[in-house]
Order: sequence, then structure tokens, then C-alpha cells
Amino acid sequence: MRSVVRWVKSIGLQLRSRLRSSRVSSIRFIITWSFSVFIVLVLTIMALLLHDKFTQAAERSAELTTRQIVDQVSYNLEDYVRSMSHLYRAIEEHMLRDGTWEGEQVDKQLDTLLSSREDIISITLLDSKGQLLKNRPTAELKTSAHVTQQGWFQSALRVPDHLSFSLPHIQNMYTGPYKWVVSMSKGITIRQNGQDRQIILLVDINFKQMDELSRRVSLGQRGYVYIIDESAGNIVYHPQQQLMYMGLKSENIEQALVATGSYEDEADGQKRLNTVKSVANIGWKIVGVAYLDEIMTTRQEVNGYLIRVLVVVLVLVIIVSLFLSSSLTRPIRRMERKMKAVERGDFNVELPIEGPLEVERLSRRFNLMVNKIRTLMDEIIHEQEQKRRLELEALQAQINPHFLYNTLNSVVRMVGMSRNEEVITMITSLSRLFRISLSQGKTIITIREELEHAQHYLTIQQMRFKRKFNFTIKADDTLLDCLTLKLVLQPLIENAIVHGIEYHMDEGCIEVDVYREDNKLVFRITDNGVGMTEEQMSGLLSGSPVVKSGAGSGVAVRNVHDRIRLYYGEAYGLEFASELEEGTTVWMRIPIQLQQKEGEPDDRQPSE
Repeated sequence: MRSVVRWVKSIGLQLRSRLRSSRVSSIRFIITWSFSVFIVLVLTIMALLLHDKFTQAAERSAELTTRQIVDQVSYNLEDYVRSMSHLYRAIEEHMLRDGTWEGEQVDKQLDTLLSSREDIISITLLDSKGQLLKNRPTAELKTSAHVTQQGWFQSALRVPDHLSFSLPHIQNMYTGPYKWVVSMSKGITIRQNGQDRQIILLVDINFKQMDELSRRVSLGQRGYVYIIDESAGNIVYHPQQQLMYMGLKSENIEQALVATGSYEDEADGQKRLNTVKSVANIGWKIVGVAYLDEIMTTRQEVNGYLIRVLVVVLVLVIIVSLFLSSSLTRPIRRMERKMKAVERGDFNVELPIEGPLEVERLSRRFNLMVNKIRTLMDEIIHEQEQKRRLELEALQAQINPHFLYNTLNSVVRMVGMSRNEEVITMITSLSRLFRISLSQGKTIITIREELEHAQHYLTIQQMRFKRKFNFTIKADDTLLDCLTLKLVLQPLIENAIVHGIEYHMDEGCIEVDVYREDNKLVFRITDNGVGMTEEQMSGLLSGSPVVKSGAGSGVAVRNVHDRIRLYYGEAYGLEFASELEEGTTVWMRIPIQLQQKEGEPDDRQPSE
């Protein structure tokens, strides 16, 4: 208590010293002073109210509740034992009264008794040497039963006229289903033919009956009851019997045997309340195990009281907070809304310069920051657009000379060989090819025009290589009017011819397909040439040096890939698949764009 008072005084002194050095208009001063003092007072009051209240009373209540439940289990077992004693007495008085157990009347009585009691598994009558005299249901003893060595048999001989109970076991005296039973035996002296004779009456009862008697009680969600034998310390019943046999669970049997009331122990880091009760006339002890955190209902009441107090405190805090901060935090909330708008990308915001001192300063600097960001963003956008346009123009300028160099080189060689008709055909195809290449300065043309351009190029190259290869061009008719970048097929076809078909021994074949795939336009160029290694394929797009198999500048394929990604975005471009001596396939993917209408600019950027 004194330490709490000293702590409160220390906090008060610190707040008072900060008050002297602060300005009245400071939000930090107002919020810190008001809320700190109030929250400290609330926490102090709560600590005093909740100091171990009713803990001892809760433990006494839990012990009483557990004892009552264990007493109920003991009473149930004693009542069941009394009923079995009455059963034995009835058998002695009505069936063995004349010293005989033969006769149809005795059989009927035993059968009636078995049919009326579902808990009785069997009734057996034995002599002192273990010989079977009578049993119900009728069955033969197993030769391996060793009746005279059974504990219940020896108990009946050692303490006659006393009802003895065995530990739960599997009934193994008779052939048939093996049931989990408890054997109740009693040595009885009868007079037969003028002589006293010692016989043993054995009744096997279903262990399920005792299991149900113990499971009827409830000690919380995890509590349970188990039974031990006082004489030997064996566990007669446990709800987790299998875990006990497997060694995965254990109980403090030694302490339970010597205990007469209640005691506490700890298992798996949790406190438990154990209540012990002896069952009369059996030699068993009932142990009830309850977990303190479940059965202490008084602590739940304390928790409810705590919740009610906290609700009251929260209401007071909310009222005071609303009253004190409504006028102070309104400018801050307005600033927060403006900042969220900036986070969403809206930089056309401006804060009014009003409110407390700190808010005025923040608002002024916030406006300066937003204006500076807006200016810088405009400059960056303009620079990026300029860079994008210049890069696109530079890449296309690289492709046109590259194509012209390779084509004219082929024409010159054919002129030198006096192949005039083929030269005419090549020049005609070249003129039409250049007509499409120029396209009135446009960089975007239709798929139909691009395929026509590719066909003229293939015709020229087919003549150049003396018809060393054949080619086919296929396209979906619905895609012919879609738009594409100009001169994207020719460099890929050239790469297939120069680096694939030219050095292939067999007749070459080049296939060009155009089709739709997942809302994308796909150009597929396939050849059956010499193929490429993984290193060569990765070098084509990465810009690393690759081993080239023929002439050419080696920049066309990479330039096509860069043009597509610059124009359409990073999701589009080229993809290669190749095997040596098998051929190469190139996929070129671009977005689907419809043909432009009249009056619209030619070089529209695709929507992303």
C-alpha cells in the first residue's frame, strides 16, 4: 500500500515539473496531464479492489463441493454392494437352504435372476477344491483357468462369510467372449448329508456398471473420480485406464492411501484438489480429482465484479475524454483525413492553418510537403514519358538497319549468280515489304499487315536459301484486324532461319501461328532447326553474349523483347523453348487491341 502511494506521488511530481516548463496551449501538456492523472487513479483503485478478494472462501467452497460429489459416488457404490449382498443372501436362503443345488427349481431361479440383472455376467458355484458344481449360463471350465490360484478364490477360503471383491480383469474361466468384469466371491458353509461343507459362490458383474456409477458425477470439465484398493494400492477404476497401463498418466497413489480428507497436489503445472473417501465393506477408496481453476465459482463472481467495475470506469473515461478532447483533437482528426487522402494518391489537398500551436505548425509543414511532392511527381512523370518515347524510337531504329542489312546481302548474292527471275521476285517482295515497314510512319499496324510483311520476308529468304525450307502461316480470322507493334515477327523468323535452319542438314520447316490465349494475343514461331542450349536461350533475352551460329548483329531478338515490354508492360514479351537437334519454338504475347477508328491517333498506348 505504501509503495503504491509513493509511486502516485512520484508521478505527480513529474507531471508538476513538466507543467512548469510547458505552454498552456500545448496539446501534449493537456492530454498528458489530464489522462495520466485520471488513468493512474483508476489503476490504483482497481489494484486495491482486486487484491486476492475471496480467494480463501473460494477454496473452502470448492473443497465442500468436491467432497459432496465424492460422497455421492461412495454412496452409490455402497448401495450397489448392499444390493449384491442381498443377492447373495437370497441365493443362500432360497437356493442353497437344503444343502443342495440340484433340481429344476434352482435352475429356474438362477435363470430368472440372470435375466432380471443386466449387470450380472455369470453365477458360479465351486467346492473348496475348485471343482465346478453349478453355473449359469451353463458352460465348462477351461483347463487353463487355474481356479484355485485366483485371488477371489483364495479370499473366499481365507475369510469365509465375507463378500470379497477382485480387481477388474478379463473373465477367462469359460470359453466365449472375454468381458471386462469384477468378481465378487463369498465362502459359504452348508450342511449336506449331516456334514458341513465349504463351497464358494462367485458372481461376475460387468465392470461397465461401476464405470457408469463413477462417470455419473461431474467435477468440472476436466475433473474425474478414480478408485483404488486399500490393501494393495492397486487402481480398481480410472477413467483413463488405458493411459495408466501405457505409462502415459500416473496418480499419487501413496498419498491417496494415507489421506483421510482432502489435499492439494500439482500435475502438469496445474493445481488439483483431491478428496478421499473410503467405501465401507469393500476395502476401496474413492479419490475425486478437481481442478481448482474450474471449480472455484467464487473467483468467477470476482471476475464478474471486476468486469462491472471496469465498465463503470470505462464509461467515466469515455465521458471525460469526450469532454476534454472534443475541442482539442478536431484539428488532428482533420489532418488525419487529409493524410489518408494523400496515401490514396490525392495530392490536391490543403490544410487550413488553425488550431493549437502544434497543429498550426504541422498544418503549415504538411502543406509545404504536399506541394513539394506534387511538383516532384510531375517532373518524374514527364521525365519517364520522355525516356520511354526515346527508348522506343532508339530500339526500332536498331531493328530497321539490321533487317535491311541481312535482306540486301541476300539480294546481292543472287544478282551475282544471275538468277534474274528470282531477283525480280525478291525485289518485288522487298518493295512490298518496305511499303508495310514504312506504313506512313506508324509504329502500330494490324495483324494482317504484320503477317503479310512476314510472308514477303519468308519468300525472300526461301529463295535465298534455294528453297531449303518450307513455311506456313496460320491465323485466326477474328484476330486479323487486331493491332500489334510493327516489325516484331521478322526478327524472330530471321533468327529461326540464320541460327536454326541454315546449318540443319534436313529440309527445314517454319510455322507461324496466331491465336488467342487467356485474353492475350499469341504469335508462335516454330522451326525444326539445330536448336539451342539453355545458356543460349537465357542469353537471348538477358543481353549476355551467346554463341551465334551464323551471321547477324545479334541484337534483333532482344530488341523485339524490349520493345514489347516498353510498350505493353512487364507482363508481355518473348518466351523460348528449344532442344538440340529438335528445333526451337518462340511465343510472343501481347494484349489484344482492336483496330483504331478513323480520327483516332495511330500510336495509342494500350490500357493496362
